[in-house]
Amino acid sequence: MKKYFFCFLFLSALQIFSQEERFQISTIAFYNVENLFDAADDPENYWDQRWLEEGTWNEEIYNKKIKNISSVIPQIGFEYTNSHPTIIGLCEVENRQVLIDLVQSESMKNINYGIIHFDSPDERGIDVALLFDRYRFKPKKAKSYPLYLSNSNGSRDFTRDQLLVEGFLDGEKIYFIVNHWPSRSGGLIRSEPKRIAAARLNKKIIDSIKSVDSFAKIITMGDFNDDPNDKSIKEELQTSWKKNKTAKNQIFNPMESLFRKGYGTSKYRGNWNMLDQLLITETLLNNESFKFIKAGIFNKKFLINPEGNYKGYPFRSFYNGWLGGYSDHFPVFLMLGKKIN
Repeated sequence: MKKYFFCFLFLSALQIFSQEERFQISTIAFYNVENLFDAADDPENYWDQRWLEEGTWNEEIYNKKIKNISSVIPQIGFEYTNSHPTIIGLCEVENRQVLIDLVQSESMKNINYGIIHFDSPDERGIDVALLFDRYRFKPKKAKSYPLYLSNSNGSRDFTRDQLLVEGFLDGEKIYFIVNHWPSRSGGLIRSEPKRIAAARLNKKIIDSIKSVDSFAKIITMGDFNDDPNDKSIKEELQTSWKKNKTAKNQIFNPMESLFRKGYGTSKYRGNWNMLDQLLITETLLNNESFKFIKAGIFNKKFLINPEGNYKGYPFRSFYNGWLGGYSDHFPVFLMLGKKIN
């Protein structure tokens, strides 16, 4: 499989670069893989125990889940690059072992993905992680940032950490932050303060990087459990949705324009939400040698439920039993181009 290609026709069609320029393209992706649990009993995980005791999760189903997810990942962005994603952030993974099983699966074993993962204290037992093409990305540092929240009775509300990875993509220094912010459980308005807290932690991480390097290239990605126009994204992260209106040191959200056109990554009561997003710092817009090209949703037909009450929804893998699908979220991606001298 080619690690890069000179995409004259693709770039010309997008009317982004001249035909004289050559670019090495990277696909950066994010995927909520919907409860990627293994079939081993973890006595400290209530969700894990419940599923196993009910008989709705076992080794056979787990292997099918791994097969399904591993068949999706290499295809994200393939139609543009003729290759797999260079970087992919994941959420709703139970532990490191499921990541190992994923990268060693039949569909992914020849890609040589590396794994960056820390255990989170989340009460559901799910974590975030980063997979990276070892040939293209060289990690330098990785750190997990806990999000401290409280329940109404004052006890700690355990949720997912935010994962920061620093490294070199095709020789260019870059930072990735992988997120899975608190859910909308209990109601959108009632749960909003928890996502605002998550946004403030995310902003704090970004600002700490910029305080050392004002030209830092940063991509923050994840299932934010909020749409691009919600307060946590729009106000706390202070995002812009127009490239030519994005100010210096501002964050550009390429997913907002898609959302405004009616697209989404998950569906609830017949309405699309754009909970899964990739946001970039302005430094990836105005860099002539290493820059943002486009963003998209990987929503191919096989990922869409073909029938029943949830026809047209993402084809999920589990709801009151194994459904045979993939996830209740579509993957999202963006493309970066590095000029080749």
